[in-house]
Amino acid sequence: MITGEIRNKIDTIWDTFWTSGITNSMTVLEQMTYLFFIKILDDTQIKQEATSSAFGGKIENPTFPQGEWLNPETGSRVPYKNMRWSVFKNFDSQTMFSTIRNDLFVFIKNLNSGKNSSYATYMRDATFLIPNERTLIKLVDGVSGLDMEDRDTMGDVYEYILGKMAASGTNGQFRTPRHIIRMIVHLMRPDLKDIICDPAMGSAGFIVEAARYIAGNYKTDLLKKENASHYKNTMFYGFDTDQTMLRIGAMNMMLHSVENPNIQWRDSLSDENKDADRYTLIMANPPFTGSLDYEVVDKTLLALTKTKKTELLFLALFICSLKLGGRCASIVPDGVLFGASNAHKAIRKELVENQHLQAVISMPSGVFKPYAGVSTAVLIFTKTNAGGTENVWFYDMKADGYSLDDKRTETKENDIPDIIARFHNPEAEKGRSRKEKSFFVPKTDIVENDYDLSINKYKEVERVKVVYDNPEEVLNRLEQLHNQVAEAITEYKRMVKG
Repeated sequence: MITGEIRNKIDTIWDTFWTSGITNSMTVLEQMTYLFFIKILDDTQIKQEATSSAFGGKIENPTFPQGEWLNPETGSRVPYKNMRWSVFKNFDSQTMFSTIRNDLFVFIKNLNSGKNSSYATYMRDATFLIPNERTLIKLVDGVSGLDMEDRDTMGDVYEYILGKMAASGTNGQFRTPRHIIRMIVHLMRPDLKDIICDPAMGSAGFIVEAARYIAGNYKTDLLKKENASHYKNTMFYGFDTDQTMLRIGAMNMMLHSVENPNIQWRDSLSDENKDADRYTLIMANPPFTGSLDYEVVDKTLLALTKTKKTELLFLALFICSLKLGGRCASIVPDGVLFGASNAHKAIRKELVENQHLQAVISMPSGVFKPYAGVSTAVLIFTKTNAGGTENVWFYDMKADGYSLDDKRTETKENDIPDIIARFHNPEAEKGRSRKEKSFFVPKTDIVENDYDLSINKYKEVERVKVVYDNPEEVLNRLEQLHNQVAEAITEYKRMVKG
């Protein structure tokens, strides 16, 4: 967690944007992200230069080499050193503003090689929107006070900024609640052998949390060169169709020490996506609404569920994209669990009959408030292409640690620790009745119910018989009470007159 001091610094930076007239939270986040990236470039090279000085040798492909850079837009030559954070932060306000707006931003947008290329790729259409010198000076001073080398802290800082963006009341649709993401990651327990993907990544919350989990649970193993290389370069994949989200997601990963994440622009449902049998773990919260034309959808997906509904097509995509033995945990709207259309039934039948459906975790409708009130569930399955579903574990989550209204304030009631513990101890679940929060349902029952996966179809509700008194007895008691009231009134009148 970030400290109060760092939180205050971020709040000051955020407020500086707002007081300058930049009040769209997404724009604030973008501009702040650009400044973070620019500072990281210089901080990284300073660290490389210190190592080079101590042990000898040269830095390969430095971002800021010796000499001058030719600005392709203005034709002017600019010393590379002038575009380094540690140098321009000491410029006067007018020179700093001109250097960053006219030269450094152009330089960054053309920076498409080196280890920061994953992020630089998405700078092509970036726009410098900081309005004046005074605002820029305050922002540079504020960002200079942040230690970009402490990636654990900076990861928390970025999550805090994303939280501020959601709390501001806009763009909340991009953000799956952090505690729900963390629950899913802890259910799936990624390890160093995994190749992890989110085909609808948004701000990259799932792959960021997976990176945090692995960094926290495999510290010693990550000291090995091959493991570190896999972690930084080939473990994490994320796709989205929004350039802003790609930039934010790439920065989010960089601040969590994943230096070269495989984050790309891609319409994951289109026939241009060729990622079949590639990943070992998919965790996602794909779009719930919207429909596509059959013409642009990959025919492989339509073979599993002929539909235009994105929530069904994404489940088909997950099945196709996983390697054999690969696992998936996806948030789905409740309609996926019980929808009566042929497409709904087809995808559920595919999961139950041809794959290994492991769990259905029903979540309350307030989880995504204030942005949406839809009821959702988490589906967990393993790709086998040969079945394997025998018993499906159901859990009826009633509380997630926050109130289920628009305010979402913290509460003591929280089923998440219980969900994680029970999921990883299936033997203890076998004897539980369907009156409990969690229980197993055999495949035969699911098939008999037309592959319905809604928990209410199988949960037993215990009804307590209420025995009412005989009406004559109730009437006698009412008459007695009436007489007592009448006597009391008569006594009260006598006292008043006396």
